[in-house]
Amino acid sequence: MARNIALRENTINCLLETSAERYASRPALGMALEEPLTYAELFRRVRDMADTLRRDGVIKGDRIAILGENSPHWCIASLAALRLGAVLVPILPDFPEADIHHILLDSEAKVLFTTQRQVEKVLGIREHRLLKVITLDDFRAGSDLLPVEPLSKFVERARLFLRQLPDRIGLRSNAVSSDDVASIIYTSGTSGHSKAVMLTHGNFVANVLTVANHVLPVPPEWTFLSILPLSHSYEFTLGFLFPLLNGARVAYVGKTPTPSILEKVCQAERPNIIAAVPLIMEKVYKKKVQAAFERKALLRLIARVPGLKLRIYRKIGAKLIEFFGGRLEIMAIGGAAINREAELFLRQSGFPYLIGYGLTETAPLLAGGPWGDETIVVGSTGKPIAGVEIRIDDPDPRSGIGEIVARGANVMKGYYKDPEATRRVLDGAGWFRTGDLGSFDRAGNLTIRGRSKNMILMSNGENIYPEAIEDKINSCMHVVESLVRENGGLLEALVYLDYDLVDEETKGRSPQHKREHIDGLLLRLKEAINPQLSSFSKIARFVEHEEPFQKTATSKIKRYLYTH
Repeated sequence: MARNIALRENTINCLLETSAERYASRPALGMALEEPLTYAELFRRVRDMADTLRRDGVIKGDRIAILGENSPHWCIASLAALRLGAVLVPILPDFPEADIHHILLDSEAKVLFTTQRQVEKVLGIREHRLLKVITLDDFRAGSDLLPVEPLSKFVERARLFLRQLPDRIGLRSNAVSSDDVASIIYTSGTSGHSKAVMLTHGNFVANVLTVANHVLPVPPEWTFLSILPLSHSYEFTLGFLFPLLNGARVAYVGKTPTPSILEKVCQAERPNIIAAVPLIMEKVYKKKVQAAFERKALLRLIARVPGLKLRIYRKIGAKLIEFFGGRLEIMAIGGAAINREAELFLRQSGFPYLIGYGLTETAPLLAGGPWGDETIVVGSTGKPIAGVEIRIDDPDPRSGIGEIVARGANVMKGYYKDPEATRRVLDGAGWFRTGDLGSFDRAGNLTIRGRSKNMILMSNGENIYPEAIEDKINSCMHVVESLVRENGGLLEALVYLDYDLVDEETKGRSPQHKREHIDGLLLRLKEAINPQLSSFSKIARFVEHEEPFQKTATSKIKRYLYTH
């Protein structure tokens, strides 16, 4: 399966230039259900925007922020900034106003690209050093403190300026090296302290080339459906740069991808590949599969017959592929751990998927696949990708679990303005301490056991890995999500229930009956889960958590909010 795609230089600029030459007439980027730009058109727009930004005073090393929803304009703006050697500062649209202000001020962003839905978050910013704000969706309102220029006006200025030039700037750009910082990504991690990760052109390109050559071959005819925020390294690398390298097409979903919208888009676009977080497929499993078996006694009875459950799963898997348009070749799942039962269903149903593991600091992929490897086991993330070394530091002699430490060309340059934090996780030999716990099996598969900071040390000296317990709790049909913590020397599980299901089961009954029903559910959860746990990891209390847990962009619970 190994291929040999190579670039003249390991920079994102060279990646774009090479693809523009190789795939000039092929479709590149577009909103779903709309006509896409070709690779030649994409490059021309990137070049024109870069030239105008240069005229407006943007130079190499300047920080260019982007705060907006996914669109081809988002991609063009980011590539234009990188073409100048500027540093991209992508901001997650879900970040609160205070975080956005901090990022803009801390990064000293010179230009901000944004949209109507986001611009109000920045109009009141004080002590700003922004040179200009450009709205990617042509929104025109602004303020005296922060003037706003719509993209159409910016583009028109670009055209007028470029007509005056006797010769256009050539196709190639040599101003950027692989070691230059391409992006500063401010994380909103589960630990509670956001870090600003500096990733170089070489970090991103090393990851993209490795995936293309060793993990998953992608032909130019494939269509990628983009549903995750481009401001996260997972989608930026694997849902944007990766298809661009391969000459494939990317379609962006303009709205929140609810099941009805996703089905409509998939039937029209018929994607070959989708990058998703586990939550999407876990919801499908619970609502479409688990619920059917729970509610239909005949189905449960038939499933007890050897081989019949597998046949039922295969039929459901085929229907799922049809739901996603009928041409789905792979669902790339990453960003958080997937529930084991949901993954087991995907495996048994024949649904095409691949689990990956990584971090923002590693641009992001460390392990995953390779596609077609039959030794990958359910619950693991597959093998370390080519060019990445992974070792387990200080493993437990009984379980083999220890901290995952990695080294490779995709490991970050460091944390922006924080050399001390950089030294804590990155040593002189290039080894990066992930903070994740894991172990290897005999086939070389890496299994993630949780975060080292999340490990609970009980008074009896036993180590408790809460994520493993939560995985069992979350597999229960009435549970949406859970969090296990230590409270007063005992283990306690906070549980957010599926209230749609609870409402359905208590329809027409009194609030008191509903309260009793929920208490009964929590008791049955305790009775179902504790027998699956060791004597020292049993849950003393199951407590209802009445609202969703606050999460990161990849749907990981911000545990620090609930464990102090």
